[in-house]
Amino acid sequence: MVTMCAEGKCRGVRHKIRCQAGDAPVCAPIEGAIRKWGIRCAINGGACLRLGHVPCFVVPNANELSPSVLSREQHRAVSEPLRIAPVADDLARRFQEAGFSLALVGGSVRDALLGRLGNDLDFTTDARPEDVLKILRPWADAVWEVGIAFGTVGAQKDGWQIEVTTYRSEAYDRTSRKPEVSYGDSIEEDLVRRDFTVNAMAVALPEKVFIDPHGGLDDLAARVLRTPGTPEDSFSDDPLRMMRAARFAAQLDFEVAPEVVAAMKDMAGRIDIVSAERVREELNKLILSSHPRKGLSLLVDTGLADRVLPELPALRLERDEHHRHKDVYDHTLIVLEQAMALESEGPDLTLRLAALLHDIGKPRTRRFENDGRVSFHHHEVVGAKMTKKRMIALKYSNDLVKDVSRLVELHLRFHGYGTGEWTDSAVRRYVRDAGPLLGRLHKLTRSDCTTRNKRKASALSRAYDGLEERIEQLQQQEELDAIRPDLDGNQIMEILGIRPGPAVGQAYKHLLELRLENGPMEYDAAVAALREWWAEQEA
Repeated sequence: MVTMCAEGKCRGVRHKIRCQAGDAPVCAPIEGAIRKWGIRCAINGGACLRLGHVPCFVVPNANELSPSVLSREQHRAVSEPLRIAPVADDLARRFQEAGFSLALVGGSVRDALLGRLGNDLDFTTDARPEDVLKILRPWADAVWEVGIAFGTVGAQKDGWQIEVTTYRSEAYDRTSRKPEVSYGDSIEEDLVRRDFTVNAMAVALPEKVFIDPHGGLDDLAARVLRTPGTPEDSFSDDPLRMMRAARFAAQLDFEVAPEVVAAMKDMAGRIDIVSAERVREELNKLILSSHPRKGLSLLVDTGLADRVLPELPALRLERDEHHRHKDVYDHTLIVLEQAMALESEGPDLTLRLAALLHDIGKPRTRRFENDGRVSFHHHEVVGAKMTKKRMIALKYSNDLVKDVSRLVELHLRFHGYGTGEWTDSAVRRYVRDAGPLLGRLHKLTRSDCTTRNKRKASALSRAYDGLEERIEQLQQQEELDAIRPDLDGNQIMEILGIRPGPAVGQAYKHLLELRLENGPMEYDAAVAALREWWAEQEA
């Protein structure tokens, strides 16, 4: 056990004392945790405050920490847990009264230290799920049992989303897609089965003792992802942890330890036993992170992407010395980052997936031309079909599959606009085909310009500015957002004297084409056009 005290006096044979006195700054996990969390002194009966020095801090089985372990920003971030004190202390007392232990654990502790704690709190306990339910039901505002088969009970209390999980260890057999859960009896057992050391820290409640048996605080300060045990054992227990490594690297902007990367490369095939739904959720979190390039690159470099998103590494096309084209893989990652920069209301999964997948049809459509050029004719159509197939395999919702595939299909449409040669009819069709995705299509199209030629980039930007201005002008004149024929189905049936059937749909489509081509029509003109079309059908 390492005990740190500003006074620097050893009060126990098993204690190592690291003095924080003098001009050296006090380690913030000590200072912040003591002052904000109310952690008791481990030495001299808790009398540190009365002695007039910074209190002691207990780190069971941890490595020594230096005074500069965390940055000043991270030092201040430790005060975050002050917000959770009332609900956490109250819950801990209830567990204690029932004869059980409770600790804040994992991502909640990590995020508190990083200053990014939200309203989700994760706790771990020696109580079995049925005992957890007995404690939570009379206390929480709501309780749910969705994860109870895995030892987790969820609850809501005063706006906090709470999960309490029984100490456990879990592992896969070689063919199962679901973890086998067994319960443990100590927090040490629980922490060693966690995915990474930065997620293997806990604060025992209500005593508020910081527990870090695997050096997670050191790794947090170094911004590195390591596993509590060997990465091979960790990934064998749950292969999804390999994807979590990429996800956390993207979310936290951390580096992944070399031995972890090596294990990911060696064990990439193990991801095949994980369900598509679990893979999809990790992929979503990675894509929605602040640094998705880092996580995606790791998936590609380790071979994991070959198993879960093979279209991405396939973009790393071989170069031909006689036929040159831009690096499609790097271009894709740049487009993704540029699309992120255009987001105005937070991370947009639809836009980011479309940016990531917009060129996946290029490998299948690449052709080497006689003049040295390389072409990818109709790659947007092929790519839309490939996008649909991959997203269905990953069990995405039908609506999301439809939207992302449509954006991939439309992402080249603008390039026929030139310097403004489109007619009003062509602009109307562009808006009609994009429908509610028009705003995202604007962002995707602008993001798809990655040329280093500043004159070309500026010309493309001006051209798209012009298209958006024309769309806005037509929208003001014609309500383009809801382009419909000038006559509805009921009017068509009444004018032609026909009953519901295919003819009504055909007439509706004809009037819609006229609307797109010519703009709004007066009622009498629309009726005349309808009658003329109908006469041609009967002839």
